[in-house]
Amino acid sequence: MGIFKRSRGGASASAAIGVFWEQWPRLRDDIEGNAGEAVPAEARDRLDELVRAIHPELTWELDAQRRRLTLTGGGLAEPRGVAERWRKKRPKRDPWTFHAARQADPERLTGTLALGDHEFDLSYVKLGMRVDQARARVDISAYHPDFLFVDEETRLQVAFRVLDWALGEDDVARWIGKVSIAVEPPIDSLPPALLASVVEQIAEPFKEGAWLTGEGRTPRGHPAQIAVRFPLHRQDHPLCEVHVAVTLPYAHSNPDLLPVGSSASALRRAEQHLASLPGAVLALRETGDGRRVFHLYADPDSGVISELDQFAASWPEGRAKVDSRPDPAWQALAPYRH
Repeated sequence: MGIFKRSRGGASASAAIGVFWEQWPRLRDDIEGNAGEAVPAEARDRLDELVRAIHPELTWELDAQRRRLTLTGGGLAEPRGVAERWRKKRPKRDPWTFHAARQADPERLTGTLALGDHEFDLSYVKLGMRVDQARARVDISAYHPDFLFVDEETRLQVAFRVLDWALGEDDVARWIGKVSIAVEPPIDSLPPALLASVVEQIAEPFKEGAWLTGEGRTPRGHPAQIAVRFPLHRQDHPLCEVHVAVTLPYAHSNPDLLPVGSSASALRRAEQHLASLPGAVLALRETGDGRRVFHLYADPDSGVISELDQFAASWPEGRAKVDSRPDPAWQALAPYRH
């Protein structure tokens, strides 16, 4: 059984990560040297303190028998990125494995889960699954006979813990849509162990990715063109926490102020360049009123933002602009999400 603790408080994440890995060897030895299955109280408290200093919303889960330590933000965007930075700093030759999100653990789906005063036999969990191909999501209706005897918060805790063990935390965020609770078995419900195969079928058509396009109007009333990368999952780019808008004016346009001729060609080349930059992902482009705005998410430690500044400074068709701001939850994309 894993051990779960909720961290509180906060400090400089980078410095706190360094302190964690400095103290990890002694902590590891204390944990492995314990004859029983439980983590020694002193080591548990120290581990909680170290994780709390990295980010207040991180939870740690430790499996001493399998030598596995996981930091998880519980699906929240900002702590997911911090946990990934923690994982990347791990010792290269450490005998333990380290994860920045809960991993799939199908063996747990037939065990028990104790929450408060109630113990759930997970072999009784059934999932109703409604596939939405257009959204590339599976909506879930979770059932357990004991849901009749516990509150809604406990029901949801059980449901999400089962989903995490069936898929892994990141795949839950990628492919699971709405999660609801059922007090009677859903029609055509299936055991959680089959969820991974359902998700695999959903994910298969989207391995290469695509662009969804649309049209609208600019604030000045002219035609606008929009293209959004789909699907685009935050979990695939955990270190890309800064939203960068690169605005490129173009010199040649039609009466609708959309790019034509050499300007259209220059913008295509610009897009190819921006899409190839390491440390960033191109998510969205907007075109209209004589300018194209490329929206990217960047790893602030990669140096790519400086590259974008240099690229904008060399743009030949007008004064380009680069605006950047922290946006770990990718809120700038919220109006375009399905």
